Amino acid sequence: MYSFLILSNLVTPKENLNIFSSATSSSDSCLFLIDTVYRSRPGLTTTAIGAVDLQGAGGNWATVGRRSRGWRRVRRQREKRKGTLNVGTMTGKGRELADMMERRKVDILCVQETRWKGSKARRIGAGFKLFYYGVDRKRNGVGVVLKEEFVRNVLEVKRVPDRVMSLKLEIEGVMLNVVSGYAPQVGCELEEKERFWSELDEMMESIPTGEKVVIGADFNGHVGEGNGGDEEVMGKFGVKERNLEGQMVVDFAKRMDMAVVNTYFQKREEHRVTYKSGGRRTQVDYILCRRGKL
Repeated sequence: MYSFLILSNLVTPKENLNIFSSATSSSDSCLFLIDTVYRSRPGLTTTAIGAVDLQGAGGNWATVGRRSRGWRRVRRQREKRKGTLNVGTMTGKGRELADMMERRKVDILCVQETRWKGSKARRIGAGFKLFYYGVDRKRNGVGVVLKEEFVRNVLEVKRVPDRVMSLKLEIEGVMLNVVSGYAPQVGCELEEKERFWSELDEMMESIPTGEKVVIGADFNGHVGEGNGGDEEVMGKFGVKERNLEGQMVVDFAKRMDMAVVNTYFQKREEHRVTYKSGGRRTQVDYILCRRGKL
């Protein structure tokens, strides 16, 4: 049996120089991270920020900000930290991104809006490799950055037209699928949005149900604050009102029996925001995992 620790850790643009700037200087993207702890015996680990015990079929429960009965320390070297980030463009940011991942101890990072053409893998800095796919240097493109030690664990790479890709890794006997997605923006045609969700559905349906899945994506939608009627797939801690694109995220989570991880952490709204543009602050970047593991 394996357990997972989910740790919410929002990094502000000020802490990471220009890597969080999007195409325009007036907007910022933020990083959302989770930690995954692989261990052979069930147990609970908590942090000052919050932890969720993910014991599969046995006793799912959660605690925030305190040590509960059954708590024990887990060796930090066994943690696998994952994150998601819209980089705006990868051009000229490879080394900076690698430095940030090293500093923040990120092992696996989903990136969106890379704007790199091609279907390749390349080293972006000391100890990190980017697997990416894109068809246009001016828009879109997704990728997954791995710490070098996990590159040899990659079993399969799947790429779908410049908005969805996945890596399958085997880590300590566990099959882990890391999916990076970049949904069309609010102003795009409905047909383009539906095509994206159809491609993401197909990607998910190709993954065996017994394997672990983590999706890191810029969904360009607001799932909203509160979870009335949607308690099975999300918590209460989104941002502002839900829009059509956010409803698409929730509908996808229901179809695929997944959970919107960001929304389970009770934090001030300013710490839930993942996108800033002028006076506008919202949440459009999400991490999802199978609901049975939450």
